[in-house]
Amino acid sequence: MFAFQKIAEQRILEAIERGELDGLPGAGSPIVYDDESRIPEDLRMAYKILKNANCIPPEVSELKEIRQAEDLLEHIKDEQEKYKLVKRLNFRIMKVNMLRKRRADFEIPQRYYEKLTDKLQQEAE
Repeated sequence: MFAFQKIAEQRILEAIERGELDGLPGAGSPIVYDDESRIPEDLRMAYKILKNANCIPPEVSELKEIRQAEDLLEHIKDEQEKYKLVKRLNFRIMKVNMLRKRRADFEIPQRYYEKLTDKLQQEAE
């Protein structure tokens, strides 16, 4: 391993002397590192690989689906469709809460159909 590092360092120094690394984007400015403090240490490398491959973690994908379902829920008029969507929404919320493995008081609260219908009836009156 040490020999490989020595060869790589030597080639980098030669490229600098020839001016091949001049004018690269970001030259002379400090490197901006991603804030990984909120990512568990054992997942950081996996998330970095996913990010470099333009993939998103399953939790983020589920959160995006939840937000879209919530937006859709506001515009649906049919009660049966709302009920079905609330069931799917609650399932996605449960899935995200299980992925996060956090305390219950930090979980995303599920939506309840009764509360939704009560609110809609109050608005209609």
